[in-house]
Amino acid sequence: MSRVQLALNVDDLDQAVTFYSTLFNTEPAKRRPGYANFAITQPPLKLVLIENPGHGGSLNHLGVEVESSDQVHAEIARLSSAGLFTEEQIATTCCFATQDKVWVTAPDAERWEVYTVLADSETFGTAPVLAGGETVSDDQAIAVCCGTAEEAAAEGACCGSAAKTDAVASGAPCCG
Repeated sequence: MSRVQLALNVDDLDQAVTFYSTLFNTEPAKRRPGYANFAITQPPLKLVLIENPGHGGSLNHLGVEVESSDQVHAEIARLSSAGLFTEEQIATTCCFATQDKVWVTAPDAERWEVYTVLADSETFGTAPVLAGGETVSDDQAIAVCCGTAEEAAAEGACCGSAAKTDAVASGAPCCG
């Protein structure tokens, strides 16, 4: 079964979890510091909440969760052959999971990922490495990766991108 993913920035994770637990009558499938996700059956939805104080109520990114890596690779081939620029991330760690995924950007700069979860992870993502070789914390990785919706649209720093390339020497984590 595939399902649409909606990733939102929230000011207060505890308040957002309480609200969405009530709205969808379910508890989070995964909860970590600054992060929660819901695997909602009806309607089929993967709701991701990313604590980003001061930017609550804004879209972080969109996605489609699929069942297998084969489906991700089929989407890479399909989207590429349709002329879309794809950014593939295979066996990447982000949002406390190891995933295979592909990113595309819509004409109005919304970032979409098609992904599958391969395994659970105890870390938010592969820690970006600063130009001096220093790695950053999960909280810093979230900020580097996701920034704000305005930053993502203006700088291409949205989740799944190479992120603020002037500050990050290696690939940043995503938020899927």
